[in-house]
Amino acid sequence: MNTPLKITKVGNSAAVILPKELLARLRVALGDTLYATESPDGLRLTASNPDFAAKMAIAEEIMREDRDILRVLAK
Repeated sequence: MNTPLKITKVGNSAAVILPKELLARLRVALGDTLYATESPDGLRLTASNPDFAAKMAIAEEIMREDRDILRVLAK
């Protein structure tokens, strides 16, 4: 998908208008947060927080390694 986006002025700021097709592909609506992260080929726009995903991956690894300890603590 290659969709040109136009930068427009909103008050003292700049804004990009996202067409409804792009909003549907991102699965976002008005008021949601988008995250722009740098990638080797430019910028990536996602609806999920990459920092949160990385922290969850670490937490899942810890839970796998310490499953027996966590089971005892849950009692």
